[in-house]
Amino acid sequence: MTLLQSKDGIQFFTFEHNRDYQQVQFKFLDAVESMDPNNIVALLQLNPYHIDSLLQLSDVCRIQEDQEMARDLIERALYSFECAFHPLFSLTSGTCRLDYLRPENRAFYLALYKHMMFLEKRGCPRTALEYCKLILSLDPDSDPLCMLLLIDLLMLRSREYQSLLQLYQDWEEHRNLSQLPNFAFSTALCHFHLSQQEDLDPEDSDKRRRKADRMLQDALIMFPGVLMPLLDLCTVQPDATVTSHAFFGPKSQIGQPPALAELTALYVGRTCNLWREAAVMLWLEESVKEVLRRVTAEDPFVEDCQNKRKQRYQSAPRNIHRHVLLSEIKEAVASLPLDVTSQPVMGFDPLPPLDSVTSYTRPERTLAKTHFVDGKSYDE
Repeated sequence: MTLLQSKDGIQFFTFEHNRDYQQVQFKFLDAVESMDPNNIVALLQLNPYHIDSLLQLSDVCRIQEDQEMARDLIERALYSFECAFHPLFSLTSGTCRLDYLRPENRAFYLALYKHMMFLEKRGCPRTALEYCKLILSLDPDSDPLCMLLLIDLLMLRSREYQSLLQLYQDWEEHRNLSQLPNFAFSTALCHFHLSQQEDLDPEDSDKRRRKADRMLQDALIMFPGVLMPLLDLCTVQPDATVTSHAFFGPKSQIGQPPALAELTALYVGRTCNLWREAAVMLWLEESVKEVLRRVTAEDPFVEDCQNKRKQRYQSAPRNIHRHVLLSEIKEAVASLPLDVTSQPVMGFDPLPPLDSVTSYTRPERTLAKTHFVDGKSYDE
């Protein structure tokens, strides 16, 4: 790792590959093209800390249900990075940046992401949240892995309700977080959980609850396509008045712009467990009834949201597609556009940026000449 520059209190770093590491990287790319994981295993036996090989083999182990080995390989990759850290690089300062456009840096993002997901699956959401914040801090402006689509879930699972509301308040103005379904619903859920706290006096509790009601209703009006898939995954049979109503019916699913369908499927697939709680489901039911009343009464907010949905969400940026691929949520992956699904996706570098900054290139492979002597073939 080297320090590129320091500007306005922010330090920009990058990882670099020396000549020997570049040669191993070329061999790794050959192994990937061979489509045989055994070639990556053989490469790792000679180079046990080659990062992209560790990431790729971890994916293979995970698919084969060897979770422990998959975790160990990611931890080994993180150790390899840690050994290369610059003395001034800090994981906790929030002022160190790594450019995702450089291929050498991408593996660090991916190793952190995969480690974070292992932590979350092992029931350690609070630790996973810290890793999520770290990934976001490495490039908060571009957010190449789109951690803003996940951070709210980890905060809710960690019961960091005030932190989530503070993040929403601080970032809403310059990042329009309310346009993301996950933040629209999660902030409402935050206020609901805060209103349920026993140490709150009745007046504050009512105030919080009214705010939660209003925010959930607004979220349902802005993103009506969330309700039916959410109830379906929660195995809840909705009321006939809801299913037969045009606002929440099949039209709300079919009529969604492509990018919104992607975001909706991602949110529902990831957070349905948060809504299964009996008190939460009852609150959702009450809010849905109120939304239908507002729709029937021709509330101007309903039409305003409809126009916003038509104007926005026509196409999602590349970092959202990358996040959906990494999430491996089937419904969300199924809603990806054809130009993404039609190209091969490599586990060690999913959906690379179109404007990558390459510091070295792979040499062109020359075809070996084959000679035949006494019926036997020899490659030159």
